[in-house]
Amino acid sequence: MSVLAYINFNGNCLEAVEYYAEVFDTGKPHIMFFRDMPPEEDFPITEETKDLVLHTSLDIEGSIVMFSDLPPEIAVTTGNNISLVIISNDMDRIRSIFSRLISEGTVDMELQETFWTKLYGSVADKFGIVWQLMYDEE
Repeated sequence: MSVLAYINFNGNCLEAVEYYAEVFDTGKPHIMFFRDMPPEEDFPITEETKDLVLHTSLDIEGSIVMFSDLPPEIAVTTGNNISLVIISNDMDRIRSIFSRLISEGTVDMELQETFWTKLYGSVADKFGIVWQLMYDEE
């Protein structure tokens, strides 16, 4: 299990990631755009969102840092645009941590299967820290 940083941007993620890749000499990252995700009825891709970064990551000095843009309707405020990500190959552990965090927190996304993993959820804890919990078989 590991804890990773996830940084959200307000439409300038591609610029930021390319900058960080150059600063930290990481090489060119693989970038998934919103246009690359499967169509979802609850989240239509618009002209405004299609070229935003859905997900990318960099290995910065041995730590994985993940990045994305948020859709325009979700405000990004510098300082609260960073979340912590727990990746585990133990679904029971993910469920246990999620359950403890939501006891005094707020669910952003219930634990569920997504197109990128068999189990994912997001919760803001009682201090306002956002935790993303994700299953990874490896």
